[in-house]
Amino acid sequence: MKLVLASQSASRRAMLEAAGVPFSAQPAYVDEAAAKLALAGRPPRDLADALAELKALKVSQREPQALVLGSDSLAVLEDGTILDKPESREQAADHLRMMSGRRHDLVSAAVIAEGGRAVWRHVDRAKLFVRPLSPAFIAAYLDAEWPAIAGCVGCFRIEGPGVQLFSRIEGSQFTVLGMPLMPLLSYLRERGVLLA
Repeated sequence: MKLVLASQSASRRAMLEAAGVPFSAQPAYVDEAAAKLALAGRPPRDLADALAELKALKVSQREPQALVLGSDSLAVLEDGTILDKPESREQAADHLRMMSGRRHDLVSAAVIAEGGRAVWRHVDRAKLFVRPLSPAFIAAYLDAEWPAIAGCVGCFRIEGPGVQLFSRIEGSQFTVLGMPLMPLLSYLRERGVLLA
């Protein structure tokens, strides 16, 4: 059975490659801003799941014989505010100031579609505790990481300097990287993509 990742995410590709999962990748070309407007009001868990499904279904239309994996992640502040990917360095600085000294949740969803319909899904949540960030740290961090983090919710790559933002993380590192990998691997073994 062929697996197609409906994503351009470098971290999701790297996770699958490191785990030894055979796959190809195709971008879904989903208008996430329009989709989020259409799905406004849903709880973050349901929103991440719906966006992951939308991506999987879009590529599944082109690859009906494959298992197509869509994934999405949301950074959610304690007050329920959802932080999108920053559109500018200034917005990234605003996000970092909002997260400074506070906890936020990272919700990561994965959906597999086959033949144009969703056949498997899993949503996981990690709690991330951001240490108090000084203005000097935020400026130096963005000097080093912008624009590489432009495509990252929460303005960080945990596998790089972004780890310095945190005092503590509760939950799976894979979820923080953007995909609930362990449940996904279990399903891929069930479907024969991986050896049991």
